[in-house]
Amino acid sequence: MPLIFPSNTLSAGGFSVDNSLRWNDGDSPYLSRVNGTPTNADKWTFSIWVKRGALGSEQKLIAVEGDSLNNDAISFDSSDQLRWYGITSSSTYMDVKTNRVFRDPSAWMHLCFIYDSGQGTDSDRAKIYVNGTQETSFATETYPDQDEDSYINKASKTTIIGRQSWAASGYFDGYMAEVTFCDGQAYAPDGNFGEFNEDTPTVFQPIDVSGLTFGTNGFYLDFEDSANLGNDANGGTDFTEFNLAAIDQCTDSPTNNFATFNPLFPVSGDTLSEGNVKVQTSDGNYSPSSSSIGVASGKWYAEVKYTAQSSASALIVGVTSNPNEDARNDEYIGEQSYSYGYNSSNGESYTGGTGSSYGDSFAVGDILGITLNLDDNELIFYKNGTVQNSGTALSITAAASTTSGFYYFAVSDTTTNYNITAEINFGNPSFSISSGNADADGYGNFEYAVPSGYYALCTKNLAEYG
Repeated sequence: MPLIFPSNTLSAGGFSVDNSLRWNDGDSPYLSRVNGTPTNADKWTFSIWVKRGALGSEQKLIAVEGDSLNNDAISFDSSDQLRWYGITSSSTYMDVKTNRVFRDPSAWMHLCFIYDSGQGTDSDRAKIYVNGTQETSFATETYPDQDEDSYINKASKTTIIGRQSWAASGYFDGYMAEVTFCDGQAYAPDGNFGEFNEDTPTVFQPIDVSGLTFGTNGFYLDFEDSANLGNDANGGTDFTEFNLAAIDQCTDSPTNNFATFNPLFPVSGDTLSEGNVKVQTSDGNYSPSSSSIGVASGKWYAEVKYTAQSSASALIVGVTSNPNEDARNDEYIGEQSYSYGYNSSNGESYTGGTGSSYGDSFAVGDILGITLNLDDNELIFYKNGTVQNSGTALSITAAASTTSGFYYFAVSDTTTNYNITAEINFGNPSFSISSGNADADGYGNFEYAVPSGYYALCTKNLAEYG
């Protein structure tokens, strides 16, 4: 299995995006604001960076208040295609849907939508760009009439971010950053919202948008104020937040992408949530879940909170070199070679299906630290900040000698009869942190001090230490 390394994510340098906002569809989150009189109802640009969480369900990016007969929306549909449609008086005046599907939950992508109905050529009236490149292949291709007013940007209507406008449905799941709307402008993405990296020309990276012209209904959501996540950094009217909280502010961003659990290796019945950093395993399975980023060298730190259990279930935390095989064969962490786990029920370490005396047992409410040292091929576990096994490391096979050539942080249940809930923290926790500790480079937010020489699993650290 290859290392999952998002191709459109910068490692360092250039403009830095400090924050994103995590959306958990199970919480029914959205942002809402009433439009003023538009600068130009026939011309606007919507730009957004997203990292997807759940796949295979309709999820709105932006929608405008109305009803089933009058509304506009831009969304991922249930087939994971991008769809942009508009309906007025029950008549569809535009409907553009890509042939391409978007199913990579490990990578940030930039999306740009340009509405300019004054154009003479119909296909120039509604343009979609992904990572700076215009989409030209569509499953559906109905464009607005010339000079057709857009329902998005219509006066006195409510703009909704992250949900259907007229019904409590279509909630977005994943991460958003640099959400920008420019009223009265048809801005191409390159040079306005991002630029192609001069050293890696296929990589599209964010740039500062503060110099753009935003117009009456324009806004810029940078999510840098955790006490006011709907703040319009451009100075306009703020959005009202619904079912979003300070814990949903993240440092996972298009310029520093953090690991999460990988939903592309599902086990039937498992539920990933909170931007793919929380898992509830299913009855009847061991339910292994693994990180979206694998590593072959360097020293890495992560924490796992044991959140809940049913009956006699137990949690194993650790690392594995074969997450796809683990999931496909429904194997617990430590069952196979090149897989190493720490068992909550007996405190033993496991590899190759064999348990050995290691440390203390642990229970719901405990936080487990994992240090993965691939420079010296060692693994150490911590319980609530206390090193286990007197600090003596477990020896692991060098990554280069494993089947995949990489290791992935992972968790699983220890029994197929019951289930557990666990939350992994690669630096953007879904659970409350009482202290707050970053690594030596200032990345991540952890409950306990990051051991010296170890780093959060994010792309800026990978560029330097991976």
